Amino acid sequence: MEHSKEEPTRFMPMLEDCSITRKILDRVGDKWSVLIIVNLGAEALRFKELQRRSGGISQRMLTQTLRHLERDGLVWRKATPTVPLTVEYGLTSIGESLLGPLTSLVDWVNKNNGKIAKARIDYDHQHDTQE
Repeated sequence: MEHSKEEPTRFMPMLEDCSITRKILDRVGDKWSVLIIVNLGAEALRFKELQRRSGGISQRMLTQTLRHLERDGLVWRKATPTVPLTVEYGLTSIGESLLGPLTSLVDWVNKNNGKIAKARIDYDHQHDTQE
């Protein structure tokens, strides 16, 4: 593994209130929240389309995650009284401000997933032969 002891010390911001910070990071770092926010970053979506674009999420989990994101002020919900009821979701301004960092994170994952997969295989191989 590459690691330089001569790397400069990086500035890490102080966490003012770790309990609140942890709760927010738990929400925005959740895999479903990331997918939902990134998907809504392109355009407002109806529930079923959002579920389709967030492959693998159950209706129950999507509903729960959207409620949490709406409660945190990251997502808005608009219900139109039609038959059947039409519900659309989009990002609020604070949700849009999170889109940049999350998009960067997704880009990082896409650029490094091969290296990470190889590191996992190497690690597993090394540890399997030691036992």
